[in-house]
Amino acid sequence: MIRTLAVYLLLVLPTAVLAQDDWSVDEFVATTGVREGLIASRELPGWDAQPTILIAPGWGFPERLQTTFPDAEIIVANNLPEAIEQAPLADVIVGLCNADVIAAADKLVWVQIYWSGVERCLDVDKLGTGEVLLTNMQKMSSPTIGEHAVAMTLSLARGLVQYGRIMETGEWRRDLMSNPGMYSVSGRTMLVVGLGGIGSAAAKRAKALGMRVIATRNSSREGPPWVDYVGLSDELNELVGEADVVVNALPLTSSTQGLFNREVFAGFKEGAYFINVGRGGTVVTDDLVAALESGQVGGAGLDVTDPEPLPAEHPLWQMPNVIITPHVAGSGSDRRYHFMLLRENVRRYLGGDALFNVVDPERGY
Repeated sequence: MIRTLAVYLLLVLPTAVLAQDDWSVDEFVATTGVREGLIASRELPGWDAQPTILIAPGWGFPERLQTTFPDAEIIVANNLPEAIEQAPLADVIVGLCNADVIAAADKLVWVQIYWSGVERCLDVDKLGTGEVLLTNMQKMSSPTIGEHAVAMTLSLARGLVQYGRIMETGEWRRDLMSNPGMYSVSGRTMLVVGLGGIGSAAAKRAKALGMRVIATRNSSREGPPWVDYVGLSDELNELVGEADVVVNALPLTSSTQGLFNREVFAGFKEGAYFINVGRGGTVVTDDLVAALESGQVGGAGLDVTDPEPLPAEHPLWQMPNVIITPHVAGSGSDRRYHFMLLRENVRRYLGGDALFNVVDPERGY
């Protein structure tokens, strides 16, 4: 038991989980997997080595940023009207991508957001066209969201969803799990759709539990050592038939909108579980409901939905084999990661270097 736990910890925990905020850049990159953009900041139109930074409150970042860069010109906007008023002064905006704020920022060069999903930001003209550089917090919450995906998988496989629903009645129902019944995930197959930061984190944890892990990604067939097979995105319909658990970790883009539809669910192994920690809009919700009702999909764990918030009267809430959390999978993540990325990106911008986590507007992530 102790040896098993030790192996699990070695596979799952970040290599520098106990490190302090003074990680070297190399340690930060190795731990989070962030990548440097292709263009140096000094090459961006309008770049200034002494920028004015407009920052929205978040996790104490304004105060920490000012302490870290005492000579920097930092303006804190406590609300939207303040942000719009101060936007004309800003070369850099941190923590928001509101269309009115961006429109008012005539000399804006770079926007850094506090979260990963960029679909709403890319609807803003200057960001969607790439006129203004956009960076996000991709991979900063990946370990926590990966845990959430595996927790949902285990909750379904071990009947915790169904047994949790009958606790109020006090029923002693040892026969409750009959179809498909409880099973161990060890030896089962997980398909991770979208092998980015979140997908890789979920795959790593599943592998530590003894699962065979396969995946798809849009860019290449390369993957980490804990993934047994990496297919391209056009192999989805084939690979879903191999999986006992399908984890959706896709961003929402024009190519992923409504990707999980009736046809894809029909290709699932009968009774397979579907976990969504990506974006709700990648799923046709009515088709998921139909697949759950028919038994083609054996259960679902949903941290994101379409629409969101999910209406109280929606049938998904009442399904006995569905667990829903309200887009909170990233909660509890180590915010040191977020600040370190922000700090490093500001340092790099001031020095004219390339930034981490640059968003490609054409790809949508």
